[in-house]
Amino acid sequence: MSKLLKQILRFAVVGGISFVVDFVITNVVALLIRNIGFNATTAAMMGALVGFIVSIIVNYLLSMHWVFTRKDDMNRGKEFIIFVILSLIGLGLNELIILGCMYLINNVGWCGAFTQWCLDVVNHFLDMTFDGMATAGSKIIATAVVMVFNFVTRKIFLEKKEDDDTLEDATEAKVDTEDDKADAEDSKVE
Repeated sequence: MSKLLKQILRFAVVGGISFVVDFVITNVVALLIRNIGFNATTAAMMGALVGFIVSIIVNYLLSMHWVFTRKDDMNRGKEFIIFVILSLIGLGLNELIILGCMYLINNVGWCGAFTQWCLDVVNHFLDMTFDGMATAGSKIIATAVVMVFNFVTRKIFLEKKEDDDTLEDATEAKVDTEDDKADAEDSKVE
């Protein structure tokens, strides 16, 4: 299996774990906020914010341990700051997508009808409300988009490039060759 494919599979596992953390927290917090009187959109946005923050911490720990090869020359503080900045951009995308989805569900007839159909199907197994289904569906769509963004940007900004290893190996080989030449010249002089 290619290195990139293994990395994508590991990223998917880490993403799956982070998604479960994010999804559960998003929906529980949104439910609690709806129960104290906020509207569904506000509750979904607030729930998504809390879920996203907790899942980012989980994702950072797992990603930098198991998915990406750390850059040797980057200290962990800088690495975490870059991770958080990329994650904040992802959070912005996440919130915009959820906001857009909630708008469509509540204002475009066929989107609301599709959400109601999904609710009817799910309610055979779980007891959900229309607002709960709208929040869950919006979160799934946002997660898919943000996951692609996260993989690409983390690979670009945080991962050690294979060229770095090749360059290091080539530099070491050149130094070893020069040392061997110097040793050979020293032997001739003696």
